[in-house]
Amino acid sequence: MDVEILSRLQFAGTIMFHYLFPPLSIGLGLQLFLCELAYYRTRNPAWEAAARFWTRVFAVNFAMGVATGIVMEFEFGTNWAAYSRFVGDVFGSALAAEGIFAFFLESGFLAVLVFGWDRVGPKMHLFSTLMVSLGSMFSAVWIVIANSWQQTPAGYHIVWQDVQGEMMPRAEVTSFWGMVLNPSSVDRLTHTLMGAFVLGAFFVASVCSYYLLRNRHHDVAKRCLSIALPTALAFTLLSAITGHDSAQKLVETQPAKLAAMEAHFHTSDQPTGLTLFGWPDAENETVKFGVKVPYLLSLMVYNDPTKPVPGMDQIPEDERPPVWLPFQMFHLMVGLGTLMIGVAGLACWFWYRGTLIEKRWLLWAVVFMPIAAMTANQAGWITAEVGRQPWIVYPSVQDGVEMMGLKTADGLSESVTAQQVLSSIILFSIIYSLLFAVWVFVLNNKIQHGPESAEELTQYKRKLKKESMAENFSRSGKALGGDMLDGGEQ
Repeated sequence: MDVEILSRLQFAGTIMFHYLFPPLSIGLGLQLFLCELAYYRTRNPAWEAAARFWTRVFAVNFAMGVATGIVMEFEFGTNWAAYSRFVGDVFGSALAAEGIFAFFLESGFLAVLVFGWDRVGPKMHLFSTLMVSLGSMFSAVWIVIANSWQQTPAGYHIVWQDVQGEMMPRAEVTSFWGMVLNPSSVDRLTHTLMGAFVLGAFFVASVCSYYLLRNRHHDVAKRCLSIALPTALAFTLLSAITGHDSAQKLVETQPAKLAAMEAHFHTSDQPTGLTLFGWPDAENETVKFGVKVPYLLSLMVYNDPTKPVPGMDQIPEDERPPVWLPFQMFHLMVGLGTLMIGVAGLACWFWYRGTLIEKRWLLWAVVFMPIAAMTANQAGWITAEVGRQPWIVYPSVQDGVEMMGLKTADGLSESVTAQQVLSSIILFSIIYSLLFAVWVFVLNNKIQHGPESAEELTQYKRKLKKESMAENFSRSGKALGGDMLDGGEQ
């Protein structure tokens, strides 16, 4: 196989596997903070049991996210050397900020969060939980900014430098805040965070619904559902809003991606309809079995049902992205988002009426919603990345000057062979399969064990208090004995 295809498959596989964990950490971090905040305000042991339980789950997921994220940094250098050289100045500042402002904040307070329950006061522990939650969000901020810059570059210029006798282009930052606030960063960041919050809320709701179905941990499960279900509904609705805002920008910043997402091949002077589903045929520029709603795409893109949307025929043939995959993934994401809004809305309604526990079919639906949320997150990422092909960095206009982009095929390392990449893909597949099995096994064990009851938590605290008193008494005795010996010697 071609080294470019293999390198793209390798990076896609590793980042998709990694992307299972950060959104869950971000979403769980918020749910964990809300549970602990409820405990801090009420001092109810059930809220403490819930917060301790979700802390253990969060720690497992955080460890997996760190372990799988390191790999991609090496892939930039091994497989994508030309790309790394081109974006190094931009990515260097963004990733350095991510390490300083996010990772150190998150990992520094994580130790207090996990091991400090009985060692620091409630206020300090709540503060640590907040810092871990914010740290996970700040990581997303800088990673999304770096990725958004590739989609809609800003605040830079191109310089040429001699690399082993060959002149190579390099993007250098001319405005840090121009780079940070590039045309798509805010919309993409808010949509990414909303997707993570949806996953975290549905994950908590899923586990709690499972407990109710199995008639276990009723008190903790009902309390956590009182937070998870309303936040799930709120964030699914906000995801739809932020996604709509992000898609509207595409007609200006990435019209080829918009055309691929909607399988819109031909431009006309008539209003543009929206294809709900179908089977795009890029070769014949048609959508087989398609169902189209007239005027709807024009209305959604321009807020004007009469204004035509430019199609793929406005894009040079050598700059057109694939159509089938972005179209299907985008519509899968939208469909799953609609499903999650419906399930969250129904669950909240029956919860408000006090009859949710009787609706076992709805509880089972909530149990499986994290799969829908994870799939929607992955589908959105695939849409964004495949839809920008063949560019790895989009061309742009800066201060009236056209700036070159970088095509994916031009970002490869020259020294890497297809055999080497294929071997690494096989090894990654084996290792990641084992890691995934370990993650599922450990997570399942913690969920099956569940949170401690209020009585168990009280007994545990009494035991710790007795051990602490005994230890302090022992230390005092040793110190007194030492003083008496010193006095005798004198």
